[in-house]
Amino acid sequence: MQPENQSSVSQFLLRGLPIQLEQQSTFFALFLGMYLTTVLGNLLLILLIRLDARLHTPMYFFLSHLAFSDIASSSITIPKMLMNMLTQDHAIPYAGCISQLYFFIVFVCTDNLLLAVMAYDRYVAVCHPLHYATIMREELCMLLVAGSWIFSFIHALLHTLLLVRLSFCADSTINHFFCDLNVLVKLSCSDISLNELVIFTEGGIVIILPLASVLCSYICIGIIILRFPTTKRLLKAFSTCGSHLLVVSLYYGTIASVYFFSSSQDSKDIIASVMYSIVTPMLNPFIYSLRNRDIKQALEMLINRAHFLK
Repeated sequence: MQPENQSSVSQFLLRGLPIQLEQQSTFFALFLGMYLTTVLGNLLLILLIRLDARLHTPMYFFLSHLAFSDIASSSITIPKMLMNMLTQDHAIPYAGCISQLYFFIVFVCTDNLLLAVMAYDRYVAVCHPLHYATIMREELCMLLVAGSWIFSFIHALLHTLLLVRLSFCADSTINHFFCDLNVLVKLSCSDISLNELVIFTEGGIVIILPLASVLCSYICIGIIILRFPTTKRLLKAFSTCGSHLLVVSLYYGTIASVYFFSSSQDSKDIIASVMYSIVTPMLNPFIYSLRNRDIKQALEMLINRAHFLK
């Protein structure tokens, strides 16, 4: 039997999460709650940053874009997954699948680059505090954010164009809860050597270079702190960098488990994907606000303002 080409594949079937049918309602409620928490938590974070003048600093400017990217990346995948669980209709149109893939790559790549930019911001704040305002001026911040978004769109377009040239077999079942690039490439009946090469080289560089930037930033911060180690300096460094470092660990740890240490069991890959595409965006607002005095004060002011308006 000759494989069907891509024009004859009108839709894919998303197999979804590896859970039993009788557990669907429980997991539907769980992931719906996680999605609403992600959206509301990150929207609140963006609102606080916009309304409170004390939060109009480079760190919070980058954080607001990270929060928006987290909302968008979650909204690309979770609503469709929830709809599939609710209706048991696992079909997704070919164009819808390609669109979901494209925008998911955009927002995940943007997260990756913004975390590197935020690490550089923390490096300047700790290692060059007297020159922080001069170095992290508004023009540079705008350039770093714009560059992150533009590069992410180009990066996603590259992988999407390489994918749409492939042909797909009659069996178009995707063993995942969204249209993941690696799964789609393996589903193709065409020669995928170029796709795999680009994923391994260009895709690897997109992950490794920002990670290296993060590591270098924190190594420099560590060296500066250890030159004159005092309890006060350690506590200040932790309050300045602790939240970002925790988010970085969650983000890169789960991505590494998916793309570099992936096992042959698809269910483990799906669980890791749930971690970096659902759990991490949900936790980010809590991580950044839990020990952040500025965020807490901004939230208290917003609550007091709401009570006053009543």
